[in-house]
Amino acid sequence: MKIVVAPDSFKGSLSALQVAENIRTGILRVYEDAEIVCVPMADGGEGTVEALVDATGGRIFRLNVKGPLLEDVEAFYGVLGDGKTAVIEMAAASGLPLVPPELRNPMKTTAFGTGELIRDALDRGCRNFIIGIGGSATNDGGFGMLKALGVKFLDRDGKDIGFGGEALNRLEKIDLSGMDERLKECRITAACDVNNPLIGPKGATYVFGPQKGATGEMLEILDRGLANYAEKIRACLGIDVADYPGAGAAGGMGAGLLAFLGAELKRGTEIVIETTGLDRHVQDADLVITGEGMMDYQTQFGKTPYGVAMTAKKYGVPVIALVGSIGKDARVLFDKGIDSIFSIVDRPMSLDEAMKNCALLLQDAAERVIRLYRISAKH
Repeated sequence: MKIVVAPDSFKGSLSALQVAENIRTGILRVYEDAEIVCVPMADGGEGTVEALVDATGGRIFRLNVKGPLLEDVEAFYGVLGDGKTAVIEMAAASGLPLVPPELRNPMKTTAFGTGELIRDALDRGCRNFIIGIGGSATNDGGFGMLKALGVKFLDRDGKDIGFGGEALNRLEKIDLSGMDERLKECRITAACDVNNPLIGPKGATYVFGPQKGATGEMLEILDRGLANYAEKIRACLGIDVADYPGAGAAGGMGAGLLAFLGAELKRGTEIVIETTGLDRHVQDADLVITGEGMMDYQTQFGKTPYGVAMTAKKYGVPVIALVGSIGKDARVLFDKGIDSIFSIVDRPMSLDEAMKNCALLLQDAAERVIRLYRISAKH
């Protein structure tokens, strides 16, 4: 009996590895001799660094960098077990939660700290990068990140344009002469789950700007700045990023990574599945158990359990999801590779109580599910 346990984290309660280990404990109450392979998962957003570090036996590094408003913040990134691959969540250094609501202003916020994380990983010998670009506080096209890596962005007088999305309106020249030479040796993959172009009504500014604090007046200025940025990139690098799908992700970070670092944009779940070798683990399994804090119809749009289920179905392996709660129209997942969904909540309780007791609830739910599975396996 081989069972693969490949859940996402239960945010606010347990990491993906902790979720997997508690499910494993419940399974062993029924099948003491089962081969259980725990594969912590994520979707490219929050928790991706921890999940991939746990899955590969890597290490997390912490350092002080410049936050979205150039304040000092403690950020982190991971190096996988191979010692050569860095995993970075942009939000750790340049994320919206780092900026108090009253100070959120994408005219001023910068992704400089994300560049500092990349630079530190280069110093440690990393040449492969996985960069999750969700949850940003910025609308600067990633030029703040690039400044930390040695690229100069100059105005008509040859002076530095400063920081923030508004500064892109002053951009006249891009100077690559000081760009970190080590980047030429790197392979960079960006976890990107949106297809928005860089500019226009469906672009970075108009779609995501308001949630970062942009007012109506700011939106026009910011979008104009990104349009100027795209024009200068085309003139300097010969690359047209304005309408490229995903270029508008994370306030235009997608465009910066594409144009300057040659990044490949991929869905977060695809990156995690590939990095953890989930296919290899699943292909000869008898059962796969996945899970997340709340499962509803949105899970089908690229979240972890959907990716796990699609992988398992390639090999005809049944999939069960253990979740904190079952939300609206979750039953659509029955046509998306998940054979059944079970809530771990076993009695009326508050959200706080459920989160506090998540570990035991997972163990007990896993035991109940495996007992039911054992009955079906006998027939």
